[in-house]
Amino acid sequence: MRPRPQGVLLILCGAALLRIALFSELYLRYVKEGLRPYLVISGVALIALGLVGMIGRDEGEDEHAVHDEGAAPTDAGHGREAHAGHDHDHTRNPRIAWLLTAPALALLLFPPPALGSYSAGREEARVAAQGTGTFPELPAGDPVDLTLGAFASRAEWDTGASMKNRTVRLTGFVTRDDDGTWYIARLLVTCCAADAQALKVQIRDADAPAADAWVTVTGTWHPTGKPGSDAARPVLDAASVKRVPAPSDPYEKR
Repeated sequence: MRPRPQGVLLILCGAALLRIALFSELYLRYVKEGLRPYLVISGVALIALGLVGMIGRDEGEDEHAVHDEGAAPTDAGHGREAHAGHDHDHTRNPRIAWLLTAPALALLLFPPPALGSYSAGREEARVAAQGTGTFPELPAGDPVDLTLGAFASRAEWDTGASMKNRTVRLTGFVTRDDDGTWYIARLLVTCCAADAQALKVQIRDADAPAADAWVTVTGTWHPTGKPGSDAARPVLDAASVKRVPAPSDPYEKR
């Protein structure tokens, strides 16, 4: 059996899907947790299609060989000509077609990283609330762990200033502006990485770690303007900045 690029490509793509969805948590870089079963099913289906395609090809070649062996001697010359032409058809697939397997092999061996500071720097934060109002009180005890989305919503829209005089703790990756201003950021996803929107909180009173480093920042909310106005931005006065490992699920969910 001579493998064909199409079958190998399907098998490699299926193996890549199974690697990120069945044997690791890498799929969380690209889609929400609930889509895992569909990725696994798709991976199995791609591998099965690739195998069926190659097996079917092999059986077809065997049948052709049997047909040629049973040809009448008086048709030997014609049979040779037809067989030569048929062989030419079987070898038509250009060798360059094998290059199509390179992207699938790269996906299998080197899965792309999660979206980071590049994406966050090109997408302003969008919060669920679209108007001002009073937010529920924060849980008792300091520091309070908040998602970046919750912090941004309260900073920009909360007329009750529920974060005033409270210590909060935020976790995200580092992104910076050209002027040296730096932020911690997370990507908010609805379905998958393709619809990601950036959530950013400006950090003050602390030196910026390297871009894309994951950090936990503890500090206090820094009011910047009237809730609902363009001046109201999510800003945190840092008391401490601690490097942390990147989480297995790097995104915030809507």
